[in-house]
Amino acid sequence: MISKDTDIEDIVNDYPELVRPLKDYEIACIMCGEPAWGTLEEIAKLKNIQNLDEIVDTMNKIIKKGNK
Repeated sequence: MISKDTDIEDIVNDYPELVRPLKDYEIACIMCGEPAWGTLEEIAKLKNIQNLDEIVDTMNKIIKKGNK
């Protein structure tokens, strides 16, 4: 599971299925070569993303769905 304090690099390494949602939520475009250093919360603040709790919940649902 991930939280606001999870490093983007860890998310990409541990949950590759979240690369697309990271792009869709405009947090990080790994596929575009955008560097993604820092935590979800740090990046969200930099990009003025307000609904981070909702994003984290959705991404954790994706992880759970994949583990079934």
